[in-house]
Amino acid sequence: MPTFESIGYAAPLLLLLMRVVQGIAIGGEIPAAWTFVSEHVPEKKIGFANGLLTAGLSLGILLGALMSLFISLKFSEAQIHDWAWRIPFIIGGVFGLVALYLRSYLKETPIFKAMQARKELSKELPVKQVLARHKTAVVIGMMFTWFLTGCVVVLILAMPNLLTGAFGIERSDAFTMQSAAIIMQMAGCILAGLLADRFGAGKVILIGSFCVAAIAGIFYTSLGHVSQSTIFILYMLLGLFSGTVGMVSYSMVRMFPAQIRFSGISFSYNVAYAIAGGLTLPLVQWLSLYSKIGAMYYIWVVCLVAFFTAIIYRSKFE
Repeated sequence: MPTFESIGYAAPLLLLLMRVVQGIAIGGEIPAAWTFVSEHVPEKKIGFANGLLTAGLSLGILLGALMSLFISLKFSEAQIHDWAWRIPFIIGGVFGLVALYLRSYLKETPIFKAMQARKELSKELPVKQVLARHKTAVVIGMMFTWFLTGCVVVLILAMPNLLTGAFGIERSDAFTMQSAAIIMQMAGCILAGLLADRFGAGKVILIGSFCVAAIAGIFYTSLGHVSQSTIFILYMLLGLFSGTVGMVSYSMVRMFPAQIRFSGISFSYNVAYAIAGGLTLPLVQWLSLYSKIGAMYYIWVVCLVAFFTAIIYRSKFE
């Protein structure tokens, strides 16, 4: 990537364009992966499969966190601003090319092939059918995605900045905590999947959102008042229960019929993530003007939304 000194304002615009392309790719691949995996596994293993897949997404976040930790330890701040910030982009690009190569070997799911053979594929625009006949599922999917966004953006991605900026924890320690919390979240996603296969996604999200809210309250109010080792343990528990978000995809797979499943999940997830993802950090920063633990109140709101949405989901789809 050229610098500002080389091509002026075109440099940040080019970086922005690259991020937009990256977002489009992620927005298309994640719902496709959820749909693809769910239609390949046995009915009684869909929860586990979605939990494992979402844990894989968390693994990507973990690799990014470890890369940030490596760069912060290896290079000075001046070096990072000068050129070292490009390293994650280069490595990510290599992974992207590998994924593109592997994707070329994937085949259509058995469910899709069966619908194709029976000529049951949707004859009208799938998104039109989603909005016309599945409004409730779309709204529920968007509310669950808001919960997912809050748990990922606030509890994982933004946490190092809170720990270092507001509570004086060393940056390397904050990144270490973040990495451990992501590992716990991965375990939580898999555990949530196993539980959902037995008890249903609605019950898992119902109980999980309550636990996230409760532990978040203890965690945030403990910051600055207890030892760093206690904060570490609380953050690990918070990471574990935030794995409940692994069942957001499972619930959407259940809500949308096979003919429009991919379109329904894509629309619900991407629209909600675009809105919530764009507004979450500004809202948390605004809340932080009034309290250093303003993020806690935001998490409480998204957990409350997920809790009541899970009740509606259970009454209509389970």
